[in-house]
Order: sequence, then structure tokens, then C-alpha cells
Amino acid sequence: MTFLLERRSYNLNMKSEILRRAYELLYEHFGPQGWWPAETPFEVCVGAILTQGTSWKNVESTIKNLKARDLLNPFALAKISNEELARLLKPCGYYNVKAKRLKNFLKFLIDNYHGDLEALKKEELTEIRKKLLSISGLGKETVDSILLYALDYPIFVVDAYTYRIMSRHHLLPEETTYEEMQELFMANLPEDIELFKEYHALLVACGKNYCKLKNPQCSKCPLKEIENV
Repeated sequence: MTFLLERRSYNLNMKSEILRRAYELLYEHFGPQGWWPAETPFEVCVGAILTQGTSWKNVESTIKNLKARDLLNPFALAKISNEELARLLKPCGYYNVKAKRLKNFLKFLIDNYHGDLEALKKEELTEIRKKLLSISGLGKETVDSILLYALDYPIFVVDAYTYRIMSRHHLLPEETTYEEMQELFMANLPEDIELFKEYHALLVACGKNYCKLKNPQCSKCPLKEIENV
């Protein structure tokens, strides 16, 4: 494998420059991603919970089924049994587990905010993130996806593609924590919600197409040009 950057430490200014240039290269190559693909903030929340451990294609299929049954709202989903919900979530895999996670989120939303996502936006970021992370089954990536894409909080979402790309570029070691990886972006980029959304989506596109777990396509990757930074 050809690494894009030498193994060395980068100061704050250098990391900022690299991250900004990486964004430019990805955007020029892939164009705007329009992520998260959803009609409502609640649909984003459901998608964020269902996408764990499966492809987005499977999530889209499941959401389409929920829409066809007029179930894509908090109160309609809360009324059906866990067993029925699990059957509807089968295309996503781990459907029994995901049904429980979704029910946990619905209970939290209805019990505390009357099912109104707009009410969550009135809370300070640190506090609402802490509350969402307390919901059984919701991890940091899922919660941050909800915060960024559904609720428009300025927080960067970190996923497996982020780890892979950043560690291969030697910006942070592979054993970096979620918070450290998140801080890399949030400390070196403007606090811009739309930038965070687009950057995360572009990293996913790069990971899927070039920075693959096996047989990465480094010579074709748009980030190979970052060597010149």
C-alpha cells in the first residue's frame, strides 16, 4: 500500500490545511452527496438506528415499507408490537435487536418530548447528546448522526471509513478513540453544520470506492494529491 503522507507529527495548522485540502479534493471528485437522504428529521433518526451493520440499500427498502404502511412517525411505530416491528425491519438484518433499539428511542422521544423532535433542539448540545447516549442500543455514531443530520447540531460524525482514511494518512493512529478522531475535525475545521454533513458523506464515498478495507485503490483515490500539501 502507498501511504499518502509520511509518518510524522503534524501541528495544528498543518492538520487544518490537510483536512481542508482533503475536503476540496473529495468534493471536486465526487460532487455534493446530498446526505442524509430523507424526507423528514424523524426519517433520519430511524435510518440512523437501522443502518448499523447493514447497507443503506437495505435501510431504504425498510423505510419504504414503513412509509407504505403509514408508520413512519413516532406514535404509529410506538403502537405496534415489538414482534410486528421486527418483522417490518427484516431487510435490515438483526431485526429483533433493531426493533428494541428503535422502541427505546421512541419511548425516550415520546415520554420526554411528546414525540416532537423540535423540542430536542432547545437543549444544549452536550446535554442532549448525553441523554441520547443513555438510550440502550444507541452508540456514538448513531447519536451523532441524529444530532447532525436530523437536529442540525454542529457535531462531526465519525465512522469506520473516517478511522480508515485518517489512520492510513497518519493523521491519527489507528487506536485513536472516537472522541479524539472527532476532535481532529472539530478543532481544525470551521464550526459549520453543512460542512460537517458534506465532509462525512464524502469520506463515506471515498471509503466505499477507494479506501477499501481490502485492496485499497490508492493510485486512483482523489486523496493521493494530498501528498503535495
